[in-house]
Amino acid sequence: MKKTIFSVLAISMLMLLSCNNKAKQNADNINSANKFDNQGKVVQMSKANFIDLVMDFEKSPKTWSFKGEKPCVVDFYADWCRPCKMVAPIMEELAKEYEGRINIYKVNVDNEKELSQFFQIESIPAILFSPVKGDPSMQAGAMSKEQYKEIFDKFLLKPVADSTKKIN
Repeated sequence: MKKTIFSVLAISMLMLLSCNNKAKQNADNINSANKFDNQGKVVQMSKANFIDLVMDFEKSPKTWSFKGEKPCVVDFYADWCRPCKMVAPIMEELAKEYEGRINIYKVNVDNEKELSQFFQIESIPAILFSPVKGDPSMQAGAMSKEQYKEIFDKFLLKPVADSTKKIN
């Protein structure tokens, strides 16, 4: 009887650990077939994802070299931040509206301290806007959906020749 209970518990623990490990791998790895397409969703990023999909700040910390195939937005947030909680559903809506044209990511500053330090995040939410060509721009504080859309349309989706201007 004890062996049977122990066996059932052992198998249950192995299955649980296997599922947790698989979920962690899925969260840390973005499907390579959709590497540069978020399919209308906001994607949580780790440092490794950021280096792979946006910019390798470890290899070239002084030069912005965007890796993406389409513009991206990175929302630096924290779970405890009230304004961040107001921005999150807006970003979800925008990810759907701009599907196929802009990728939207989010980075938890409490979990990804190295990214936060690199970008000198002092207040959140802090939103990084990166066009395909040209330098990115950072905006601190929450904004309305309309304000984000204006930045998306005028800064991220404008012709490449005009993408060197910064957001004020």
